[in-house]
Amino acid sequence: MRYAPIATLAALLLTGHGTFAQNQTTLFDGSSLDGWTTSGDANWSLVDGGAVEASSGGGHLISENSYSDFVLTLEFWVDDPANSGIFIRCADSDEVSPNSCYEINIFDQREDQTYRTGSIVFFAAPAVHINAGGQWNTYEIRAEGSRLLVTLNGMVTVDMEDDTYSEGQFTLQYGGGIVRFRNVQIQTL
Repeated sequence: MRYAPIATLAALLLTGHGTFAQNQTTLFDGSSLDGWTTSGDANWSLVDGGAVEASSGGGHLISENSYSDFVLTLEFWVDDPANSGIFIRCADSDEVSPNSCYEINIFDQREDQTYRTGSIVFFAAPAVHINAGGQWNTYEIRAEGSRLLVTLNGMVTVDMEDDTYSEGQFTLQYGGGIVRFRNVQIQTL
């Protein structure tokens, strides 16, 4: 039966015995902020729809664990003037900035549009411009060795090679406007 390996692989994935299912972890499911620490004074709170929201102050939700190679998926909602982002491979959670981590930006109205939503600040402009304001959006961020691949709403915005940062925590940033995150999951590679 030459189709047995394909059927076996499909059965493993569907039953949760495949590598992907074993390595995927839900980090935020909308019910609590267990496993996260905060920096700054952003007013993070749980809101209807299984999301965490901030609308004043400034700061980060910081993952409990560090990661090197992973696929991070999450959904976010922002209003038009919002300034937010996801910082990855932050070796020092006390020094989170685009000068110490990779920042995958969420900032449609950024004055310098080079590093707007979909970019990696100071490293790569987005290949396509996608306005995120006023709707739920999905980021998939793949960091594997020196390759960084960012997909926003199914469209690749960044595909680059860089080895400046190799491992660390990741953060969800609040910088301005209204920002919500939900369904945060990570798959280690």
